Amino acid sequence: MIMHRITDIVWHRLTGLMPGELKHAELSWLASPHNHLSLLTRRRATMIVNRVRLFAFLFAVLTPLWSVVDLVVFPFPLWFNLALMRLLACAAFASLLLYYRPNGDLFDAYRAMALLFAIPTAFYVASYTLLGHYQLSGISAAIGAGYAFLPFVLLAGLAIFPLTMLENLVIASPILIAQGISGSLRWATLDWPSFAGAFWLLVLITGVSTLAGMSQLAFMIALVRQAIRDPLTGVFSRSSGEEVLELQFTIASRSNAALSVAFIDLDHFKNINDKFGHEAGDKALLDMTDIVSHNLRRGDMLTRWGGEEFVLIMPNTDLMQAQAALLRLRGMGFGLRPDGTPLTASIGIAERSADLATDWKTLIDLADQRMYHAKQSGRDQVLSTHPAQTNICTDPIMQ
Repeated sequence: MIMHRITDIVWHRLTGLMPGELKHAELSWLASPHNHLSLLTRRRATMIVNRVRLFAFLFAVLTPLWSVVDLVVFPFPLWFNLALMRLLACAAFASLLLYYRPNGDLFDAYRAMALLFAIPTAFYVASYTLLGHYQLSGISAAIGAGYAFLPFVLLAGLAIFPLTMLENLVIASPILIAQGISGSLRWATLDWPSFAGAFWLLVLITGVSTLAGMSQLAFMIALVRQAIRDPLTGVFSRSSGEEVLELQFTIASRSNAALSVAFIDLDHFKNINDKFGHEAGDKALLDMTDIVSHNLRRGDMLTRWGGEEFVLIMPNTDLMQAQAALLRLRGMGFGLRPDGTPLTASIGIAERSADLATDWKTLIDLADQRMYHAKQSGRDQVLSTHPAQTNICTDPIMQ
């Protein structure tokens, strides 16, 4: 009871800071990426890689340019070694920019970020170690001290990425550890008060960057939710359904897994709008999607394809399993018409392996054709093959 009350207080405080952005169920998405929708994950992965490439471009340009300043203030041996390290870092940044492309894979995005931050972190440790072997004074000492600010730049740069709290901490930890290592290398001569102050500042910057990244993620969650959802029914929109179908078909093809789709068309729906008005039609759609959504299996996805047409995407589901699931839904009913009679639907099912579909569009076309044949055959039925194969099911008891 106490924990529930504390959770409510924290939730109201957070929603006060980000009004209208997140729903209660989405709050945990700011802490960890584990429960993110696949569409959000793909969009976030693409954005992360694009920003990694932007960061890499800036570093690739600015890193070698600073060698001009080093040449003016440092002795030649020190300048030469630093310039060599800068060229290596520049080549690494350029490779990251040229050879990394967004593909919607989150682990690929993590790898891009790891490479991005590993390059300057390694440069920082190496340059700091090299500078420790020289007794610098005046402007040389001032420029040399500037190298110590590289971790601050890196941690501040985290703010441009839409990351969860966990992701920020995982990425920031190696930089903080590198700062600790650089201090240990100068253990005998280390100015502890100065080092502790700098390290505390790094921790504060990490906190600010984490909040900034989570704020970006909150906006992204809200925008993606609006983009992928049908504004009337709240189920997934056609564009998001097509994106998921393409992804699921690719995954199923690579792993030779089952993938079924069901095309659902509400029977005589136009009569509802004509006789009772569009508000009654909208209510019928809302009731239908609410019933179906609450009875979906885990992993299934309902999309509004257009008007009174819906597509149900069922990963890892063969034809028999899909047929049984749709007959169960049909048995529960799809709600009532305004006159109190049952609202029925004609349903066509297609499955990747059974129908030898070569792409997701073929799969949808087959399900659409079977739905059309189900309508021609009397409506209110589930059709999982062509009529010539006589596999029409109208009674859920059959399964």
